[in-house]
Amino acid sequence: MRIPIHKQLMWWGVSAVVLLLAMWLLGNAILPFILGAGVAYLLDPVADRLERAGLSRVMSVVVITVAAVLAFALVVLLVVPVMLRQATSLIETAPAMLEQARAFLSVRFPELLPADGDVGTALTDLGAAMGEQMGTLASRLLSSVGGIISAVAILVIVPVVAFYLLLDWDHLVDRVDTLLPREHAPTLRRISREIDEALSGFVRGQGLVMLILGTWYAIGLMIVGLPFGFFIGVMAALLSFIPYVGVLIGGATAIGVALFSFWGDPLWIGLVVAIFAIGQIVEGNYLQPKIVGHHVGLHPVWLLLALSVFGALFGFVGMVMAVPLAAALGVVGRFLTQRYQESALFTGQALPPDPGQPMLVEIVPRGTVSNTIREARIRADQNRAQGQIEIMREEIARKHPDAG
Repeated sequence: MRIPIHKQLMWWGVSAVVLLLAMWLLGNAILPFILGAGVAYLLDPVADRLERAGLSRVMSVVVITVAAVLAFALVVLLVVPVMLRQATSLIETAPAMLEQARAFLSVRFPELLPADGDVGTALTDLGAAMGEQMGTLASRLLSSVGGIISAVAILVIVPVVAFYLLLDWDHLVDRVDTLLPREHAPTLRRISREIDEALSGFVRGQGLVMLILGTWYAIGLMIVGLPFGFFIGVMAALLSFIPYVGVLIGGATAIGVALFSFWGDPLWIGLVVAIFAIGQIVEGNYLQPKIVGHHVGLHPVWLLLALSVFGALFGFVGMVMAVPLAAALGVVGRFLTQRYQESALFTGQALPPDPGQPMLVEIVPRGTVSNTIREARIRADQNRAQGQIEIMREEIARKHPDAG
């Protein structure tokens, strides 16, 4: 008998609530496993390609693991120290930049600063407090992240989980497929393929775009000689994960530092502007269309909303899960919209009622049922007579025990 739709929706809703509660209550504990699963998901196409090249699955995973460990070591040893050093210097220099901006405004545009000095005082206080507040914010951020993700979880649990999941990824996918409800399996497979296309296209494509932009911005700003150029370039590329945010924040910071450092030399300021302009032209006309594509379906506003909502609800775990959940919700939303447009609620035309389960009728030769009933009655009479004979034998044996 077919389960009604409202009961199926109830069970799926309960499952979704249980998943969200697990993320909320066990977020800190399951975060390393979520990160490991994400790494395995991102690297699975590489493992499949190595398998097609002739390597076994085990050797493919070993090669990927060695390459990932070497890349991580290079980043930690070469990139992270430079970024930390430049970030610290930028935070320390920010008050002086704001003070110079205040002095420039007071000389060139005195009407912007009232005579009582409220705006100027505010800028001065902001510049004096920025170094202290940024340092406090950075320390709090690091301490909170350290409380959420321990060093052991990042350096040990995540690689181990990623290794084993990547090793058995295809088997896990097949196993999950066997557990899908049979009635909705084709629909769930189609939705899963669309989610995979949206998520993989965005994360892998945008990751490659960020790598190219980060290399261009960092090297370009370092060649120009912009102070903190490496840090600004890398941060602008990382923030380009959300379209237009990276170029706005990174470009404004770079131009502000250029004005502070190259004041009176417009050539170098123009070169800094040109670096970001070229990066945006190449990203918009080549990188995004060719690498990410237009079929991803993650609108910048939708991505910002997902980051804000899931981050507020589930903290750092929610921010990690925001992108895959945004991709999944976007695909499910489009599917529900399509079903709505096909429904009577949208068209105004009532659909025919569900015919229900068909009745199976077996056609047999005439007299088959009556013959079966007659044979059943004969067997019943024989069994009854046999039972009476057995009872009579037991009575005789009990009355005449010596007769046997």
